[in-house]
Amino acid sequence: MLRITDDRTGEPVEAAPVRRGLTRVEAHAPGCDAGALRVLLVADLLVRALELGGTPVWALLNAERQRAELRAGAAALGMRPLEDGHDTTTGLGEAQIVHVAQEAAAAPDGVLVRVGPVVSPPRAPTVPEGRGGVAGPAAVRLALLSVPRAAPVRLDDAALDAAGETLARWRRAVAGWARRPSRPIPDEVRARLRAAWEDDLDIPAVLGVLRGVEEAAPEDLPEGARFETYVYADRLLGLDLARDVGSLT
Repeated sequence: MLRITDDRTGEPVEAAPVRRGLTRVEAHAPGCDAGALRVLLVADLLVRALELGGTPVWALLNAERQRAELRAGAAALGMRPLEDGHDTTTGLGEAQIVHVAQEAAAAPDGVLVRVGPVVSPPRAPTVPEGRGGVAGPAAVRLALLSVPRAAPVRLDDAALDAAGETLARWRRAVAGWARRPSRPIPDEVRARLRAAWEDDLDIPAVLGVLRGVEEAAPEDLPEGARFETYVYADRLLGLDLARDVGSLT
């Protein structure tokens, strides 16, 4: 069960307190910059995690201006579309309301998930490219995922280069593993992945599990199991890790 910290109280709460009950996730974006896109990214991850647990989700965008630009930037970073959140006074009988925002004032009710700022953002105000086109917007997504959601994140050239290199290496590895017979994800690895993202949406810990899978000895983890692990985790991460499958010669 996914538990998320309510930044109003500092206490963990269930993101889906009622089995099969609807959770409303509302992303609050006051502007259109890298910080606003980080808010939308955290909302996207929350929606994905809830859906992986079988929870129905109503996902909304609350933005006073530049909605089209925000939606375009979110799409470029691999986020799912959010419904228009102009009027949420009439709900759908949701069992939980989760507001994702940078400021507490944006969340009048329910649970507040606070997102840290983006400091020293790259030159482009919305969807910066990976330096030299290493991996484009996907590198930006990975760089943002690599930092705990409440902490400030610096999207400088070094961070984007590192994310682009990791992403390229993982995509090559997944394409190579896909050529081997499929093997099930080990129960222990699956449990570690779910424990990470269900503990306050700890995405850096999820990435740490993937690094461990990548570095495991061949006799401990078959390549087919590595492939299935990465594809499974990517349902949450949204990094298109299997993009290059079938491209190796």
